[in-house]
Order: sequence, then structure tokens, then C-alpha cells
Amino acid sequence: MDRRSMLNTSLAAATGAVAGCALPGQAGQAADSSRPATPFEVPASTIAIVGSTQRFPVRRIYCIGRNYAAHAREMGSDPTREPPFFFQKPADAVQNVAPGTVADHPYPTLTKNYHYEIELVAALDKGGRNLTPEQALGLVYGYTIGLDMTRRDLQRGMGDQKKPWEIGKSFDMSAPMGPLHRVADTGHFKEGAIWLKVNGQLKQSADLKDMIWSVAEQISQLSQAFELKPGDIVYSGTPENVGPVVRGDVIEGHIDGLPNLGIRIV
Repeated sequence: MDRRSMLNTSLAAATGAVAGCALPGQAGQAADSSRPATPFEVPASTIAIVGSTQRFPVRRIYCIGRNYAAHAREMGSDPTREPPFFFQKPADAVQNVAPGTVADHPYPTLTKNYHYEIELVAALDKGGRNLTPEQALGLVYGYTIGLDMTRRDLQRGMGDQKKPWEIGKSFDMSAPMGPLHRVADTGHFKEGAIWLKVNGQLKQSADLKDMIWSVAEQISQLSQAFELKPGDIVYSGTPENVGPVVRGDVIEGHIDGLPNLGIRIV
């Protein structure tokens, strides 16, 4: 073999080696030039999807306050005059709870008055701004059942001081929820029983149709203030009779058409 042939053979072998082997840091796939290099990775927050190996990526968690008339009254508001208001939890507040299980849920720090709030949760796979209620439901990918766990003493204390009360709502694992059920399988949830029990005793009980603002109206209202995007989820409010739990208590939540949600306070 002459030198030209040897050189061509060597170049071909080297090209094949580069094409067939990942360079350091590429993890076996082409580098994503649109993604900036970072000093460490932050785990994504995701929710299980029923009937799928895929998981739903969570971008933001929006929650509506006082969306059942009786709950608004017990919190000191007048539901006939008050427009909807919203707050957020961090995306990594999600605690995934598998159906048919009772997940351990840690009693959080700093509080002596830890409350449950059972809610219907909508997950969006599309986004938009300034949406009408008629357009809003087209953004919904699926629904699940969730708990908006609340450090009530901290929430009320900050409210009394006219300060933001994220510390009462936006803490680790404050958003336990079941897996998502796709709208294609369930349709939209507009009515049906919603209830919560503590140690088998009924505490909250209402119907989804009792919501002051429907899911469609909530999404529409949110889109006036924020550009909604895929991965956003919306907690739709809780009925009356929120109350405290302590270590050892078992919470069971129910919404017609969805598996029950169970956690144990530890």
C-alpha cells in the first residue's frame, strides 16, 4: 500500500471514530448550541401521566384564592364583590403521589397550624395571552387532584403585617398531587363531588360547580396578567372547612372521576 492509500485509509478511520463516538460532555448526542453551559444541573419537576411513559414538565404553579363562596366567607371575604386573585408555588413544590398509595408527607418547619386544602388541578400544554373563556379550555392537557398545603399561621401573620405571604404557601412539597389524566380520556371537569377526609372523618365537601370562577374563567383571567405557556398548572381553589393536621394524620382527597389522593403527615 503506497503512502497516499495509507493516508486515505487513516483519515477514513479517524472520521469514522469521530462519527461513532461521543466527545466528552456530549453524552452520546449532538451538543445543543441553543442551551447555555451551566456549572450544575437543576432537576426538572415533572408529573406522571396516566397511560404514558412520558411525564408532564412543570413550568409554573398558579393557584386561585377563595374560589368557593363559603370558603371565601370563612376566610373573611365577600364572594359577591371580590375579583379573582392568584398566587404561585415553585415548580419543585410538587409531591407526586401514586394512586392507591398513602405517601409520607413531612410536617414542615416553622408552623404550628398546618392546613389542608383539596383542589382540582388543570395542566396546560399550550399557552397564550388575553384569552377568552371560550378559548381557555383549549389549553388544558389534563387534570388531576391536588392539595394546596398551607402554613396557616405564617400566612395569616404575614397578611396581618401587610407583607407577602409566600412563606405560608410556597414551601417544599406543598403541592401533593396525583398523576395527570388527559382531557382526551376524561373530558373537562365542570361538576362533580369534591371532598376531603382526615382519619376517615369528612372535613370538606362541595361540588365543582360551586366554584365562583370556572376553570375556563380562571385561565382567561390569568392570561390577562401573564403569558401562559406549556407546563403551567392551575390549582382551582378549595371548598370551605379547611383545617389543621398533625403528625400521624392521614388525609384522603376525592374528586368524582379521578383516583383518590392519600398522604400521611410525618
